[in-house]
Amino acid sequence: MALERLIGQEVFQFLRPEQIKAISDVAEVVECRTGDMIYEKDTRADHFYVVLDGQVSLRLPGKSGVSFQVDELTKGAMFGSCVCFQFVNYSLDARCTSEARLLKIESATLKELMDGDLVLGYTIQTQISRIYFNRYIDTMKKLQSIVLNLPLEPIRPEMERAPARA
Repeated sequence: MALERLIGQEVFQFLRPEQIKAISDVAEVVECRTGDMIYEKDTRADHFYVVLDGQVSLRLPGKSGVSFQVDELTKGAMFGSCVCFQFVNYSLDARCTSEARLLKIESATLKELMDGDLVLGYTIQTQISRIYFNRYIDTMKKLQSIVLNLPLEPIRPEMERAPARA
């Protein structure tokens, strides 16, 4: 089942049949319910995911349980371990916001394939980097919009200090 799902994904369209087979051997289709946590920020980044159906929210957790939504992913979107940059831990939380089916791929195997065939590796790296960079640009635009809409207070001169009592 994972084999058929890999063939239809944009990032894997340049793979040869034996490469798709190698990835599918370490990939699985996982079913998730609304609210299921896929991974948490700062946990070990061992898997790369593709949304087959449903929605996944990528969030930056903050203090007191408040978090910032970086992106809402739908069918065909990739997320998780960025094999191009070899990050050790996930930088965001990923949670299902609807019932979802995900293709879960072991990052180490994908990285081995990329290292073993440099032309293929470059092609996959270019695809993944483009997707992640576009997500970064969109996030920066969201942050800019938030900051530009914050109410600003005028800068006040420092309060004069009262002379010290002797």
